[in-house]
Amino acid sequence: MAKKKASAKKIKPAVASKSGKNKKTSKTKVVPKKSPATKKPASRKAVKEPEVSLGRPLVTQEEKLYMLFKDDYHARQIFEFLRVNTLRELEELSPQQIVRRVSKPVFDTVDRIRAKLAEMKRSLRDDESFAAEYREELKTR
Repeated sequence: MAKKKASAKKIKPAVASKSGKNKKTSKTKVVPKKSPATKKPASRKAVKEPEVSLGRPLVTQEEKLYMLFKDDYHARQIFEFLRVNTLRELEELSPQQIVRRVSKPVFDTVDRIRAKLAEMKRSLRDDESFAAEYREELKTR
């Protein structure tokens, strides 16, 4: 009977050693958890980069706008009005800035027309209220 107990004891340590191996593998499972932590800074770098890339430019920033838009007369007029000659100068402006700069003289001219007509007791269509207000301002001056 002693032999059976000894053999039983041998089995138990073998089982214990297998569970010890499982503990080692569980430690290696902890190591992969560290690797996603190192991937987080990489994802931060991806956020800093622009989301939309146009790829490599086909022309340089020093390219003359006249050569790029030689068939578009209206675009060239706007470039002359804005006093930009190169692509670099044009890229500094936003679309809203261009519209604002180009349309401001038109708005100012229309306001001068309205004022001049109001001085002569005339008005544009549906603009009688402006003419009346302008006439009253002239009287108070």
